[in-house]
Amino acid sequence: MIKVCCLVLFLLNQTLSAQFITTNEQFTPLELVENILINSGCASVSNVSVSGGNFSSGENSWGYFNAGGTTFPFTEGVLLSTGKISNAPGPNTYVSDDTVSGWGGDADLNTALNINNSLNATVLEFDFIPLGNQISFDYIFASEEYHGTATCQYSDGFAFLLKEVGTSTYQNLALIPNTNIPVKVTSVHPAIPGGCPAQNEQYFDTFNGANSPTNFNGQTKVLTAKANVIPGQQYHIKLVIADEGNYRYDSAIFLKGSSFSVGVDLGEDRTFANQNPVCFDEVLTLDGTAVGAQNYQWLFNGNPMTGENTATLTFSPPYTATQNGTYTLVTGYSPTCTTHSDITLDFSPIVSIGQTQYSFCDSDSNQDGISTVATADVVPTVFTNLPSGFQVGLFDSPTSVNPLPATFQNNTAYQQTYYAKILNNSCYDAVPITLTILTFPDLIQDETVPLCLNVPVVLEAQSGYSNYVWSTGESGATIVATLPGSYTVSFENASGCSRTQTFTVIGSEAAQIDDIIINDFGSQNTVEIVASGMGDYEYSIDGIQYQSTPVFTQLNGLQYTAYVRNKKGCGITTQPFFLIQIPKYFTPNGDGIHDMWYIKNLTLRGLSQAIITIFDRYGKIITCFSGASYGWDGTYNNRLLPADDYWFTLSTAKEVLIRGHFSLKR
Repeated sequence: MIKVCCLVLFLLNQTLSAQFITTNEQFTPLELVENILINSGCASVSNVSVSGGNFSSGENSWGYFNAGGTTFPFTEGVLLSTGKISNAPGPNTYVSDDTVSGWGGDADLNTALNINNSLNATVLEFDFIPLGNQISFDYIFASEEYHGTATCQYSDGFAFLLKEVGTSTYQNLALIPNTNIPVKVTSVHPAIPGGCPAQNEQYFDTFNGANSPTNFNGQTKVLTAKANVIPGQQYHIKLVIADEGNYRYDSAIFLKGSSFSVGVDLGEDRTFANQNPVCFDEVLTLDGTAVGAQNYQWLFNGNPMTGENTATLTFSPPYTATQNGTYTLVTGYSPTCTTHSDITLDFSPIVSIGQTQYSFCDSDSNQDGISTVATADVVPTVFTNLPSGFQVGLFDSPTSVNPLPATFQNNTAYQQTYYAKILNNSCYDAVPITLTILTFPDLIQDETVPLCLNVPVVLEAQSGYSNYVWSTGESGATIVATLPGSYTVSFENASGCSRTQTFTVIGSEAAQIDDIIINDFGSQNTVEIVASGMGDYEYSIDGIQYQSTPVFTQLNGLQYTAYVRNKKGCGITTQPFFLIQIPKYFTPNGDGIHDMWYIKNLTLRGLSQAIITIFDRYGKIITCFSGASYGWDGTYNNRLLPADDYWFTLSTAKEVLIRGHFSLKR
């Protein structure tokens, strides 16, 4: 049982150790350069030297690393650090910030990076004579300074310095591709929350976790240092890295083993990504002629190209997508020197012009031929066979460099010419596009329609158009509505532009007369008709003349009818009403005219039980009678009373309704 456990622990330790790189400080500087970094006979190396930290433990800040079995991008190579390389292997669980007394910086690095405070410099330098006209090698920059907002502020520095022997001016090869910007923590990183925006993020690889193969907080992607050289000329290269400002937070350069190659310059990559592909009508010749070369062989994506064994390779249209890839020229100088020179080519296809005439309806209420248009409604159909990744933009002129925004307004009414251009490929001419703005100039009025209870109503859209579609799902110019609500209908004119008409259907009904308020005890008679119901009403007391107010004045008649009419035609409600009339005099002379004094219509007004009391001028009660009585004949105890003014009250059991007077004439 003990043996089995020991075996399990042994295998577990082997697995864990395989996750991290290892370092070796036993290689000499010459071995690191000749056998690890270059590892070929294509460059004659001499004057190799190295310098770094003089640690009392005897450890170095430079040496060999092996990453076999890990996720690190390089299998092996040369490691230069601002601290002990023994601290470089993972896991990334502590901060490496080694230093030693007297470990200074490097003046050439200061000059290359325009700084003056480097320290803890590690330098590997040597002379070499190339056979080809271009050198290159791959590297990764890693640093403990990739952490938090420090990423935005601090960075150690490094440089790959190249010069011809006998000259004094160095060229720095450790630059962000196609720029003069040195590779540093502060120049290569993603956006840092609360810190700074991204800088050249496409060259940043990752922030490392605890199980990283190396003990550094972050690293770049694989970068390539490259320079043109003169075959047979002696050069000096100086690879240097140093802390900047203080020794805290170490950094390192990982140089890929066998990546220091000498080849020929076939030119820059011509790719869609670089926006410089080979044009569909272009003839391209790659020329890898090299002094002292004994044989050539071209490869395509790593495979030999039959019959292509000269220094040149020519491409002629027409091209297809199967030709996109990496072309390699293998140049043999001697049995011990074979160089590989790569170039990646993408070939632009012939694109077909698709749609160039576009019509859109004016999208706003002002139908003036000026409208907002979305570029996404145009650009996808201009070309019919556009390769993936090609981007198209619209421009207001063939020479404009600024594409129109995602939405734009034409500035020439009704029709204007624009130009479609492929943004990330300069091989194609601008394509003129005609943009026509169609209008719907007719004025369409919304309507409010009454819906009388239990009586369906017909909604009729504006006539003379086509493709009527209602919000109910029905089609045709008319529908029948049985419920109140909002109904919309869209339709098109001859240009295919649409409009929407809205019908607001309001439920309505005949009114209910709740009360008729009569004021006929004053000097002027007035009546107010109180009605309720779902609708808009108007009022009349003769059935002919209607008014919006329910109040009527100056009524001289005794009997009327109240009319309440629904303005939307949903019925008329009627109710008769009566006014009382108090005579100002009476003439009881037996001629049958005005012989009796009484208040007219009391019974019709519901006042038959009211009591009328008559007084003489001295307040003496002459008589009393009810509202249903025939009235007073001008006598008192069967005696004729003299002509005079008399007073009266009209009372109910609760109150006196009115006091007044009248004249008896004889």
